[in-house]
Amino acid sequence: MSDALIMTGRSVRLSRRNVDALMMAMALPVMLLLIFVYFFGGAINTGTEYVTYVVPGVLLLCAGFGSASTAVAVTEDLKGGIIDRFRSLDIGGTPVLAGHVLASTARNLIATALVFALAFAIGFRPSAGPGGWLAAIGLLVAYIAALSWLSAAVGLLVKSPEAAGGFTFFVSFLPYPSSAFVPTDTMPSWLQGFAAHQPVTHVIEAVRGLLLGQPVGSTGWVALAWCTGILTASAAASGALFKRRTA
Repeated sequence: MSDALIMTGRSVRLSRRNVDALMMAMALPVMLLLIFVYFFGGAINTGTEYVTYVVPGVLLLCAGFGSASTAVAVTEDLKGGIIDRFRSLDIGGTPVLAGHVLASTARNLIATALVFALAFAIGFRPSAGPGGWLAAIGLLVAYIAALSWLSAAVGLLVKSPEAAGGFTFFVSFLPYPSSAFVPTDTMPSWLQGFAAHQPVTHVIEAVRGLLLGQPVGSTGWVALAWCTGILTASAAASGALFKRRTA
């Protein structure tokens, strides 16, 4: 745990010094929310105020973008040789990877707070009580952690930061074929099956229902199961891949 906290501090300092990437991670959520609400919102009918509908989708879109940067950071560590230095100090792979994941979670929570602040300023009015807020934030943290561990595994699997950057595109694209921005029943029939059952849709629907004080039924448990499964499998794969890359 002590090593993991030290590695988290290192990752946070690296993020703070990479001003361009930090500004992008903070500005992207704000720009996307404004674009969807004011550029597209007037043309999309979701049965409710579009800002109310779209906020959970923007949160997950930006969480995916921010978490995917973990893949690049892990690959750069391997390529730069710092991992060998850490091993000579008897620091194992788990603390190094956990540091990246925890720092990614912290960055994403700051971006999430910015999205909520802007959303309230432009008309977002959730009706959730304290329990609903805690459940929604907990599910968002689980989603961010799961994607961050998946990104760490990808960073260990690929050979270059450029290849790891391609994973960012994939994760950032995944919320689009979901209920993030439009209801899935408005999509072509051949796409509806995938859009309705992919993990991002379950997480979005659960977060949306919790924030609006609506019953989510089994959707919340399905979303949590997806997050837990991705996190567990990715953490296990990261451990195995780290041993293989550093053997």
